[in-house]
Amino acid sequence: MIGCRGEVIARHPRCWERDELVFDPIHYLPLIEQKINALDQAAPLQGWELPEEFATLRRLMEARMNRQGRREYVQVLRLLEAFDLANVRAAVIQALRMGALSFDAVKHLLLCRVERRPPRLDLDCYPYLPKATVEKTRAGSYMRLLSGDAEDAA
Repeated sequence: MIGCRGEVIARHPRCWERDELVFDPIHYLPLIEQKINALDQAAPLQGWELPEEFATLRRLMEARMNRQGRREYVQVLRLLEAFDLANVRAAVIQALRMGALSFDAVKHLLLCRVERRPPRLDLDCYPYLPKATVEKTRAGSYMRLLSGDAEDAA
């Protein structure tokens, strides 16, 4: 435990064995975000077991955005600094289902989940998502619905 002025500012597990190292991967994420090429070789991340959806997200982000995709993946991992794994994982799964593969999308979905409100993604920010086409409503169609003729046609 590390303290400053009577306040605990950090807790770290203690190593009792000789030559044993104990890393908290989350603690190293800000540094890895700055040195993004160290992502695969970083000792603190070795053996960090994350659900498979995280690996899928990383693979897709890197395929789509190369180096920036790797950086955004680390930003997604940094959400674990403030949120629990279950909620971040659920947001990642939802983002994968929607095809909204970015840090902003995962963060938005996570915040909506935590705040218990429906997500409202601005699709203009996600050029990778397929565009939906919606036809304009014609007055005649609306009038048929009001008259009950639509039920007869079904």
